[in-house]
Parts: sequence; structure tokens; C-alpha cells
Amino acid sequence: MHIDQCNFSGKRVLLRVDFNVPLDASFNITDDSRMQGALPTIRKILADGGSVVLMSHLGRPKDGPEERFSLKHLVPHLEALTGVPVHFSADCVGEKAKEAARSLQSGEILLLENVRFHPEETKGDRDFAAQLAQLGDAYVNDAFGAAHRAHASTAIVAGFFPGSSCYGYLMGAELENADRVLRSAEKPFTAIVGGAKVSDKLLILENLIQIADNILVGGGMAYTFIKAQGGHIGNSLLEEERMQLTLDLLEKAEQAGVKIYLPQDSIVANSFSNEAETQVVPSAEIGDGWMGLDIGPLAAAEYAHVIRSSRTILWNGPMGVFEMPKFAGGTEHVAHAVVEATEQGAFSLIGGGDSAAAIKKLGLTDQVSYVSTGGGALLEYFEGKTLPGVAALLGENR
Repeated sequence: MHIDQCNFSGKRVLLRVDFNVPLDASFNITDDSRMQGALPTIRKILADGGSVVLMSHLGRPKDGPEERFSLKHLVPHLEALTGVPVHFSADCVGEKAKEAARSLQSGEILLLENVRFHPEETKGDRDFAAQLAQLGDAYVNDAFGAAHRAHASTAIVAGFFPGSSCYGYLMGAELENADRVLRSAEKPFTAIVGGAKVSDKLLILENLIQIADNILVGGGMAYTFIKAQGGHIGNSLLEEERMQLTLDLLEKAEQAGVKIYLPQDSIVANSFSNEAETQVVPSAEIGDGWMGLDIGPLAAAEYAHVIRSSRTILWNGPMGVFEMPKFAGGTEHVAHAVVEATEQGAFSLIGGGDSAAAIKKLGLTDQVSYVSTGGGALLEYFEGKTLPGVAALLGENR
């Protein structure tokens, strides 16, 4: 059920959010996009006259509680965002958590400690999910960024709320925008796929060949394609065992009438450093001792032309090592082309992770159609996989 179909008057709502936000050494939040994304759902529950019990993970704690991954660091900012005092429970289960939830009044917020401080969370433990379920009268999942995990708080706990579980506004928006690209893309549809390894993007490439018109390949993964076609790539990133797979993908694309673009030229460096010597060379003619770290100006111009001619655009993965200024040009060029296409009426979906970080860094977030909060979850959705956190809400696993 969508959250608009639910009324939470007088109810304690167990709300799974994705507050896995980056923190600096002083525990200051450096990007609160995911917290901002959850605000409409939180506000709806409070406006209905309900109270909110928030649960989330933060980072990947290995052996129980770790100070740097405590959600207590988020309380002041959450209070500033919501304008509501936020209570904090030092554990997400147990008597103290139950007492904190029981004493919650209408219009109040309780933030539980990191669910991943318990190994049962990532194991999808049913007993642990049952303990979480005791803290609420209804369950809402708004954590799209964790929807691809079959964890206790994302997938299992929904089964304890038959008829009273739903998905929030952020989850709904993520699915709606992804489905617009996957199932009803206006043509021409161009997918921009970057990143380091072909193996990370193999499944999404295979799925995109069935629905896209153009696929623009960038990042380190491009050099495995180029090497497989007989090119010289110097010290560029190579997955030798994936070379035949890239040739198979190119053949599948040709048979499907899909054009896969590889970068004509590259900005190469003699070391993996922003201080390295650089030059621009054809991508298939990179000398020994040199490595491709960004698409070159010819590739950037060609990619921009294809993007500007598109009506639907999906972007997942940078064109180069954009964290280093010397190798950020290709990603910036693509970002601005996506913005121009959007201004001309195209629909543009930025696929979380590094692509979202690049758009944000360039200050262009508000100039594209939608920026996903879920890197891994969106990737798996486009790979055609069922997301456990979504399936649980739709009753597909019960």
C-alpha cells in the first residue's frame, strides 16, 4: 500500500528510513540528502496524529556497537530538520527500546540505535524482526537505498503487520521514476553507464540492451571492451576474464539494434594521481606505462551530442576518476549535457551512488528530473531483480 492509503491517527509507526549518511571526523553530516528524502513521510505520519519510531542502519559495523556508527550523532540535525524534539534509544530492541516506544506521545519522534549493531539484522533473523515489530502499531518502509537487502528491518518485519504496512513517499517516488525509465521510456532512450568494472555493470548492461537505443560507456570498464576489440590500453584497468563477455554484449546489442558507444579518445596519465603527467590519445592507442582515467574531448563531445538528442536518459556511473580535478572533465561534460537535454523536455534519472555525488558536487541536482537515493538498490532494480524490501510490502514473499 502507498502511504496515502493509510491513516496513522493514534498509531505508533515503525518507520524504516535510510539514514546511512556520510559523517566527518567530528560526526558532522556532510550530505543529508537521505534524511531530507524521508521528511515528507515523517511529516505525513505526524500530521495524521501518529508518532514515529525511526529505525535505520549507518555504515557497516562488524562486531556490535561502534561509536562512529551510532545514530545518536544524527539527533541534533534531525531535530533541526523536523522541528520536533527527537528522543533517542541506545538500543533498537530490548526493554529500554520498548519503554521508549510505549511512552511516545502523538506528534513525537523516537530514533532507535543502529539496527546493524545486531548481527541478526543482516541475517534477516525472524526473532529479531519480531522484537522490532513490538515497537509499532503499523510499519512503513521508506528506505529505498536498503530495499535490495533481505534484512530484518527492511523485509522480514513487514510480515508482522498484515494489512498495516505500506511504503513511504520516497520509496514510491523511487519506484515510479525507475519504472518510467524501465517500462515506459520515451524514445530515443540513452543509458550512460560508467564505473570501474564491467563485472559490476554486466547485468544492467544486458537488461539495458533490451530497452535502450543508445548505451554510452565510460570509466575504467570501457578499457576491457577496447582491449577485447584488439586495442592497446597500456596500464588501464582491465578485467581480462571479462573480455569475451564484452564482445558478447556488443554482438547482442548489434542484433537488437542498440548502439553501444565506447570513448574514441581518453585522457591518460602516467600514474594514478592528480599530479600525474597527462595527455590525450585515442582510446585504442594507449602506450605502455599510461592509463586511461577519463574520456577525452572527442568522446565527451560525441556523448554530449547523443545525450542532447535523447528523450529519456539514465545515468549510472562516472566517466572517469571525477574525484581528481584533472579527470573530472568527462563527467562534468556529460552532466551538463544531461541538464541541457532535461531543459529541452527529456526525462533524466540519475542513478544514485557516484553519479548522484557528481551531480550534487556540480550543483545541478535541481536541474535534472530525478536523483535516486539508492545506488545499489536502483542498480539491482534495473538488473531485473526483485528487491526484498519492496516485495515484502507488496506481499510477494508472504
